[in-house]
Amino acid sequence: MARATGETIWWSLFAAGGVVAALLVPALIFITGVAIPFVNQGQVPSLKPMYHTEVMKRAGSVPGRVLLFVVISFSLFHCVHRFRHTLKDLGLHGAQGLVALLCYGSATLGSVLAGWLVCML
Repeated sequence: MARATGETIWWSLFAAGGVVAALLVPALIFITGVAIPFVNQGQVPSLKPMYHTEVMKRAGSVPGRVLLFVVISFSLFHCVHRFRHTLKDLGLHGAQGLVALLCYGSATLGSVLAGWLVCML
């Protein structure tokens, strides 16, 4: 019988982070960088004084907070999983447990910090 590991959990978080990074991050860039500044046609985005308050109002709503948390935390897990397997491919096999602990621990800590910061919006 195969030994049970938590690798499936990390792979699922990696996959979710990849989907979030591919689908939601470009949409957020478009919304915050293009759509909101050009809401009032004919205005130059840098001259619109309500831009910052408009973005903060949207980000401070419950769906905005959830979206920010999901994007940040899943992207962190995607990044560290890719980084861990890159280190493995480069030949760092001796400290696999330590590397996994540092990588996934930092992503977990970053997700907790992101959750706290998003709640403070």
